[in-house]
Parts: sequence; structure tokens; C-alpha cells
Amino acid sequence: MDAAELLKRVRKIEIKTRHLSRHIFAGEYHSAFKGRGIAFSEVREYQYGDDIRTIDWNVTARFNHPYVKVFEEERELTVMLLIDVSGSRNFGSRVMLKRDLITEVAAVLAFSAIQNNDKVGVIFFSDRVEKFIPPKKNRKHILHIIRELLEFQPESENTDFAEPLRYLTNAIKKRSIAFVISDFIGDPFRDSLRIASNKHDIVALQIFDKREREIPQVGLLKLRDAETGEERWVDTASKPVHEQFESWWKNHDHRLEETFLLTGVDNVRLSTDEDYIKPLVQLFKKR
Repeated sequence: MDAAELLKRVRKIEIKTRHLSRHIFAGEYHSAFKGRGIAFSEVREYQYGDDIRTIDWNVTARFNHPYVKVFEEERELTVMLLIDVSGSRNFGSRVMLKRDLITEVAAVLAFSAIQNNDKVGVIFFSDRVEKFIPPKKNRKHILHIIRELLEFQPESENTDFAEPLRYLTNAIKKRSIAFVISDFIGDPFRDSLRIASNKHDIVALQIFDKREREIPQVGLLKLRDAETGEERWVDTASKPVHEQFESWWKNHDHRLEETFLLTGVDNVRLSTDEDYIKPLVQLFKKR
């Protein structure tokens, strides 16, 4: 992709995702992810209905008139996007690739964060931490993240969720909101997720394509594992093959659901051929 085409794609994504974050997600995002606490803002004259517990007695005595302390939420948070860049993200069959959906969702979350004065950082991961972008909170920073999402090429095609979760825990000292955006096809990672979720507020966004869960009946078909590169011939007309494939996905979904439940991690599934706005808004409202 040349520079002109890259800038064009970045701009297109910015226009779409900034609109969504400003007009649809802003309120839900703010209410779903609270600040770190309450901070003193100012002192003003007492008004009818004010809580008497907020009266500043020192100022009141000085001016011989009641004054109250005004507090506001400490809004600034650190939002971390843990982005799966392994080989399986390149699958897509109907509307878009999984990597395209990951890019849009990450951009929406990033713009929603900076509109609420939150910092945004990114960890790109495969079976290792591929790249770390430290948290900042300006538009130029978000455009840099989008460019990386569009053109980043990982060193590995495999997946290991333990590595980015461990890195998150060590690199980000204060509690953060961490969105893990992945198809979550990989080895079990419950212990790593439990440790990370004790320190950070983790939200799992599972990206999937319905076609990856189906085997078309077209006779002998060569299939290639996007992460390992392994190839094998499969008889797609075989009933046992379809039953085994269906059983694998059922077990995978069950283990994943159980992992999120036992670790207390909020999660939502986003399909490449469906609107992602509604499930994201529902997730925010649920929180």
C-alpha cells in the first residue's frame, strides 16, 4: 500500500469512527467506564438543596456566609487496546476481513476515549508482544494507531494470549481499561486472564466470521491453517468430518464462555457481516 492510499484509508476510517464515537458511543462510554475517584473542583456559595455535608466551614467562617465544596469525577483513564495480529485475523468471507473489523472497532474505542479525555495505548500481539504504543490522548496519536492497524506486519502468525496479558500487567502500573480484541482462537489462557483482571478492568471483544464455522460440501478440499501454515486434504462430504468440526467449535465456545465467567471479564461477540454498533452499545449499557 503506497503512502497516498494509506492516508486515504486512514482518513476514511477516521471520518466514520469519529462520527460513531461522537454521536452514538459518547454517553454510553462515559457511563460504562468510570474515573478513578472524586476530586475537589471549587468552592461556591451555598444554594437551597445543597448537601450540608459539603459545607466548607473555614470559608463560611471567613465570609460569614455558607459556602460548599464542589467535587467532580476524576475522568482521566488509561485505555489499552490489546490487538490480535496473528494469522487468523486475515479470514473473511462476506462483508469484510476480521482484521478490517478489528481496525474499525479499535478506532471507535480510541476516539471515544480521547473525547472523554482518556489516554489510549496499544499492544499488538501474536504469540509474543509485537509492538507497544505508549498511552497518549491527542488526535495525531489516534491517527498513528490507525495507520499501524492498517499496515502492521507481525513477525509471527501464531497466538499466545498469556504474553500480552503479562506485558499489560508489568508495563501499565495504574489500573486501566483494557480491551482485548481478538477471535480468541488459541491455547487456554484462563490463569493469565485472571491475574491481569485483578489489576485491570478487562473487556473481551470476540471477532468472528460465520463462514469459519462451516465446511461447504464440495468434495475433497485442501485447507490451510492460517497460523501454523499446515495444510491437509479434507473430505467435506463426510458426515463424521462435519460432526467433528461442529463438536470442536462447541467445545471452544464453551471453554471461552467459562473462562470469561470465572474471571469476571465482560465480553461481546462481533461478526464481520453484522453491524457492530448495537452489541457494543448493549455492552456499555450492561456495565
